[in-house]
Amino acid sequence: MLLNKEKNFISAVIYVYNQEQEIYNFLLNLQNILNKNFEKYEIICVNDASTDGSVDQIKKFVSANKATEGNTAVTILNMSFYQGLELSMNAGVDLSIGDFVYEFDTIDSSYSEALIMDVYRRSLSGYDIVSAAPRQGQKMTSKFFYLLFNKTAHTQYILQTEAFRILSRRGINRVHSISKTIPYRKAVYANCGLKTDVIYYENADFDRKMDRETVHKRKETAVDAIILYTDLAYRVSSTFSMLMILFTAAIGLYTIGIYFGGRPVAGWTTTMLFLAFSFGGIFIILTIIIKYMSIILRLNFNKQKYIIESMEKL
Repeated sequence: MLLNKEKNFISAVIYVYNQEQEIYNFLLNLQNILNKNFEKYEIICVNDASTDGSVDQIKKFVSANKATEGNTAVTILNMSFYQGLELSMNAGVDLSIGDFVYEFDTIDSSYSEALIMDVYRRSLSGYDIVSAAPRQGQKMTSKFFYLLFNKTAHTQYILQTEAFRILSRRGINRVHSISKTIPYRKAVYANCGLKTDVIYYENADFDRKMDRETVHKRKETAVDAIILYTDLAYRVSSTFSMLMILFTAAIGLYTIGIYFGGRPVAGWTTTMLFLAFSFGGIFIILTIIIKYMSIILRLNFNKQKYIIESMEKL
């Protein structure tokens, strides 16, 4: 009955890129779950410039499965060109108006339908961000990235492969107050200062095959995340600078030793000392610049967030 449904308004933001074969059934299952449990909800499909019939399948679903109680709205948010998961999902979340917002980064629903409501109920118990994560089936590249990230980042919670998550409106507002743009959502979520939780589920085949463009975009995002949210680049560059400083100092000491204990060529000692001190000073300055650059990167996210071509309310 309607009286037994949740009163909170729910937004479901779904990333769609060339998923013509899967999107219809995913939307059908998702609407059945939301319609059964919530009075009011909206579905936002972020079309990341799909080149197949994904949009046609979404429209076909809306035409064939309009909710009889008038409690849902489906929106297609068309990105101007392929911009990848992070920017596309940022656009969808910015458009959402729900008290709680589901983020479906993938529509490969290898989890049970009950998990969608389990995540919501866990959020009601005091968590602003709750994720669903598989126990198995993670790619080695993903494991390596998260291992490296978690060891070099200073986040409140560890990062890992996730299937989907739910955010409270307070959580979304907090994240937007922290960063002007969000190049990597999970890193900001893990360090926003609010309580987060993870529900694990059994699965052996979570990762789907991705095309070359998607793989390239994921790698680019991973590199950006390492640079922006960890101190790995600073550690490596600082260590290298210190080694070069020690090397130039050793050259200086060696040059002085030759001057007093050997027979150096005229002008050789002066030249070597000048080079040693010059290069030493250069690497000291580089170390300082690297530190300032790392701070600037963390404070200035002035890159344009995303570009939208059109929005269709269905």
